[in-house]
Amino acid sequence: MDIEFVYLLWHTHFNEKLPGGEDVKLMGVYSTENKAIAAQSRAELLEGFKDSKEGFEISYNKIDQDEWVSGFVTE
Repeated sequence: MDIEFVYLLWHTHFNEKLPGGEDVKLMGVYSTENKAIAAQSRAELLEGFKDSKEGFEISYNKIDQDEWVSGFVTE
């Protein structure tokens, strides 16, 4: 099976006591969206995550494809 995309499970926790006000965690990288969803379901049972379920996000990236190809600008 050739994998064309990977699915990333992220969790962001917002708290004004944290530097920058947020804590972003990459929870895992998965070969299918269903595996990422299953991982999220498992994580939602864990301490901290169970009280912050709205912080989960699943994104995907194509394998061997450059991102941010135009660079970036800060002002």
